[in-house]
Amino acid sequence: MKPLVEVSDVDVEIDGRAIIRALSFSLADGGIGCLLGPSGSGKTSLLRCLAGIEKVKRGRIVLDGRTVNSKTVHCPPEQLSAGMVFQDYQLFPHLNVKENIEFGIRKNPRRERSRRLDKLLEMIGLSGYERRYPHELSGGQKQRVALARALAPEPKLLLLDEPFSGLDSEQRLTLAEETKRLITDQRITALMVTHDQNEAFSMSDYVGVLKDGELLQWGQAYDLYHKPVSQTVAQFIGMSSMLKGQLVAEHSVETALGRFPLGGAECPLR
Repeated sequence: MKPLVEVSDVDVEIDGRAIIRALSFSLADGGIGCLLGPSGSGKTSLLRCLAGIEKVKRGRIVLDGRTVNSKTVHCPPEQLSAGMVFQDYQLFPHLNVKENIEFGIRKNPRRERSRRLDKLLEMIGLSGYERRYPHELSGGQKQRVALARALAPEPKLLLLDEPFSGLDSEQRLTLAEETKRLITDQRITALMVTHDQNEAFSMSDYVGVLKDGELLQWGQAYDLYHKPVSQTVAQFIGMSSMLKGQLVAEHSVETALGRFPLGGAECPLR
């Protein structure tokens, strides 16, 4: 399937400090991807580059076949078919639910806006809440409104920045399931960043592990868990026991538990 998003050899600097180095990956049209990593690993900075908020120093970002961010090209957010859901919601406090959701489509015809609003309110389970203001909503309701606002213009790409971090564990699970269903039903390509492995694996088709601005591995969740490319990835992805060994042949390693083949489905170390 043709990639909708292509990130090629991207470097990002902020205030002269290297944040991301030589980062590359692609995400297929209709796919859900996740960048997983600890705080300070560069996840949000990359998301802001994809949204057109920040500019890359080197490399390029291609969206739907068009270069939108490079050393010589920088498309601002309003020129991109991308919606973003921020970690702290960033709803407009002086606008009610209806006005927040309609903000990105406020120039559309009234009938079209009304039809889109009704559909989104039903999708997020907040029909009847359109006259309420952000301060009258719970954290989960605010996040639903933020999601609906991002979806209102029907973007080709949805970007989610730690979207469930401010919620309790039960809310996180429920909203993650609902968000995945909405994205899938709308057939939207989405990229999320998080430090929560459960969210990454339950939400995404592809997961990338990011550390200190470098993408250590990008692939399906199964491959990251069962075929980590490094000890760092293995330790970050899950509970793992490291076993020292010595390479004794091209495809064998000698350990305290015996000799094992390297690679292949039969390898117990995978």
